[in-house]
Amino acid sequence: MSKVEEAKKQKRNKKKKRLLFRSIILLALLAALIFALISNFNNDEASLGVGDQAPPFQLKQLNGDAETLNLADLEGKGIMLNFWATYCKPCEDEMPYMQSLYPKYKDDIEIVAVSVDATQLVIDRFVDNYNLTFPILHDNKEQVMDLYNVGPLPTTYFINPDGEIVEVVSGPLTLERLDGYLQQILPE
Repeated sequence: MSKVEEAKKQKRNKKKKRLLFRSIILLALLAALIFALISNFNNDEASLGVGDQAPPFQLKQLNGDAETLNLADLEGKGIMLNFWATYCKPCEDEMPYMQSLYPKYKDDIEIVAVSVDATQLVIDRFVDNYNLTFPILHDNKEQVMDLYNVGPLPTTYFINPDGEIVEVVSGPLTLERLDGYLQQILPE
């Protein structure tokens, strides 16, 4: 075999190897795309919305007399379930509104704020700074946040006394809007 024929043969082998390598890369990318689409589709199905039953959970309570709070124990009361964090400015803005309405509604509605902050120290300082008296829970592993499929903070679920979600609000609430939503979940 001449050097020219040998060079052509090596060139063909290189092309075959490149084609094989590119095909493997393409298949891997296609598999990743299919996985991402299926995962996203499954997450969308798990989303909680109006009309769904609020899933029960139990978390450590950082203020008040109780060690933990179990959502199932609040059956018969309306529940405002707020997911927040100390680093979230809109969350910080709506906390005084929640505190100002809590004395008015606390016999019929429980305002429950679930913090997703990493450490308890920053939450304790925040609670002390705003003199918050409604239950503050700590979801440092984001288990409840995942259970409720919470996206942006703040996100608030308004749950009627039967445990049914009647409203989901992503984003901050004004005092007037908050009062209106609380009126919707008052026990009859």
